[in-house]
Amino acid sequence: DGEMKPPAGVVRHDGDDPYLVVAADKGTATFSDIANALSRDYGFWLDDAFASGGSVGYDHKKMGITARGAWESVKRHFRELGTDIQTTPFTVAGVGDMSGDVFGNGMLLSRQTRLVAAFDHRHIFVDPAPDPQASWAERKRLFDLPRSSWMDYDKRLISKGGGVWARDAKSIALSAEMRALLNLDTPGTTPAELMRAILKAPVDLLYFGGIGTYVKASSENQADAGDRTNDSLRIDATEVRAKVVGEGANLGFTQRGRIEAALAGRRLNTDALDNSAGVDTSDHEVNIKILLQPLLESGGLDRDARSTLLASMTDDVAEHVLADNYAQNLVLGVARSEAGRMVSVDRRLIADLERRNILDRGLEYLPTDRELAVRQAAGEGLVSPEYCVLLAYAKIALVRALAEERLADDPWYSAMLRRYFPPAVVDRYPELLERHPLRAQIIETSACNQVLNIGGVNFVFRAMEETNATASDVVKAATIAIEVFDLQRVWDSINQLDNHVATSELYLLHLEMRRLFDRATRWILQRYGADIDVAGLIERLQPVVQRWAPDVVTHMRGVELENLVALRDRHVAAGVPAPIATEVTRLLDSFTVLDIDRIATAVGEAADTLLPLYYAVNDRYQVDPALTRITELPRDSRWDTLARLALRSDLYAATASIVESIARSTSPAATPDDRVHAWEARKTGAIARAKTTLSEILAQESPTLASMSVLLRVMRNLAA
Repeated sequence: DGEMKPPAGVVRHDGDDPYLVVAADKGTATFSDIANALSRDYGFWLDDAFASGGSVGYDHKKMGITARGAWESVKRHFRELGTDIQTTPFTVAGVGDMSGDVFGNGMLLSRQTRLVAAFDHRHIFVDPAPDPQASWAERKRLFDLPRSSWMDYDKRLISKGGGVWARDAKSIALSAEMRALLNLDTPGTTPAELMRAILKAPVDLLYFGGIGTYVKASSENQADAGDRTNDSLRIDATEVRAKVVGEGANLGFTQRGRIEAALAGRRLNTDALDNSAGVDTSDHEVNIKILLQPLLESGGLDRDARSTLLASMTDDVAEHVLADNYAQNLVLGVARSEAGRMVSVDRRLIADLERRNILDRGLEYLPTDRELAVRQAAGEGLVSPEYCVLLAYAKIALVRALAEERLADDPWYSAMLRRYFPPAVVDRYPELLERHPLRAQIIETSACNQVLNIGGVNFVFRAMEETNATASDVVKAATIAIEVFDLQRVWDSINQLDNHVATSELYLLHLEMRRLFDRATRWILQRYGADIDVAGLIERLQPVVQRWAPDVVTHMRGVELENLVALRDRHVAAGVPAPIATEVTRLLDSFTVLDIDRIATAVGEAADTLLPLYYAVNDRYQVDPALTRITELPRDSRWDTLARLALRSDLYAATASIVESIARSTSPAATPDDRVHAWEARKTGAIARAKTTLSEILAQESPTLASMSVLLRVMRNLAA
């Protein structure tokens, strides 16, 4: 009834925390039901939300959710290699059997899977040249067969030279086909050596669905892996020859092993990211049960009706969970594509997390500053398993800050709560949402995910570093930018191009979108500071942007227009549909509308005459080339980054001030060029000197901070 009642006789060193949720690692349904029965016997307030995945919950194996989440990682890695594994055959070696949840479901997710070798705790399976369709059907039969093993596989369907052997066999004869597949040169071998060869197989995918740590770093000893059972099978990461690794199971690699494999060119994440869909599903189950608990207690809903309702939302929950997996893999993919360029920023983010006692760099095997300097000199940066860790800690730090700064108190964020839950409960029980005991935590996590998924691993850190804003103010400004510029829809539309354009091209589109996201977020922070009214600013700015952003391109001219058209045409030539290419390439320029709206309010002139005036000024004073030169300045240190930001912001501000000055002193009825000329006529000498200086600076082969600072002073003087 809302009162804390700690158990008698228990010494508690932590503060009050009424949440204890259990997820059984094996035998989930049976053990969860036992745990939930105990929870009910003890009168624990969570009732059967205490243990997830029971008979009155989401069956992870039936949903195949953990494997489907891991498959999002696998597909992302292969897309980066230029392969769609849903339509193109690919070879797989793995650990597990078809009766297992993660392995069994995983090996059914593409009909193009050519499983050439696998082993579990009982048997070893080898099929050197499987037929994708026939082998898929047989794996499906085994998956549906209760307690099946590899020995149940129809031997008539195994290709020449393959077979199934017990792991306790004394020796195994090697066919010519097996020797060729696994690069072995002896007529026979032991089961242990055969399994080691499977782990080293030169396949497209190495997929882990069974328990055990099978790969370590070459610098580690067997004890470091913490899995004595598999000491005789374990290989070094340098021996892995698979192009891609999927860790559907826990701890297939040690973390050092993952990093070593990634540095050697293998594509893999961490197990925590790859198999997170199961945990995510449990989160949803528990939160839905907590939401509905008051109805059970009041009699407004009986248990049978709740069970029916939970079951009806299975597909909605799965869709939400897999969207999380997709988004996390996408943000990591973009990070990998930018790793060499973002080393200094990532280094500062790691140092900041250490300084705040959130991250222990050594414990998580993240590189030292010296190691990062070596990678930077080689044009390299963090690798994917390291980014997985950094993303996790960036989210942990952000959610913690949002809780401390009470982001969820802002009424607008109830929208995040409604988006989290399936429509079936939102539509039927809207009054329960605001009463959810975890309302704030759900909002904070959802807001964190959206902002970092769209903006990138270090988005919030950079914005805080550059503006001295709090985390919650950055997230509020980012939320406004997302809503005002409809960035979630743009993000989704770009992702529809997966498997239709090169992944590198898709990442470039995301980076284009992020430029607008960065600028708009900072503009909102600089203009409104800590007094950010999320709902009010969305209501104020959204109609303005929707009305005028599409018109921006029609008023652009000169080099600026040429650059935009060239970029759009390059995207189209790479296979991007023209509407998406056009929208993404004009996004950054639509940022102009924010300044136009401010000027319109200040001078009382309509945007339809201010927009062409703005671009006449841009063209006249070569603003776009100047912005390009600022972007070319180094950002190796925090101070370089802050200097670039200040220059860019000042140039935008100076340009807007010139436009405002012209608007105040000339007639809107005149043409934009006539208005500029009339304004210039009053300061002829100053204009001539300014243009000469600007031309000299922009003609430099390499821009410097000093020269660009002078350029800004010239522009500010003109505005004054």
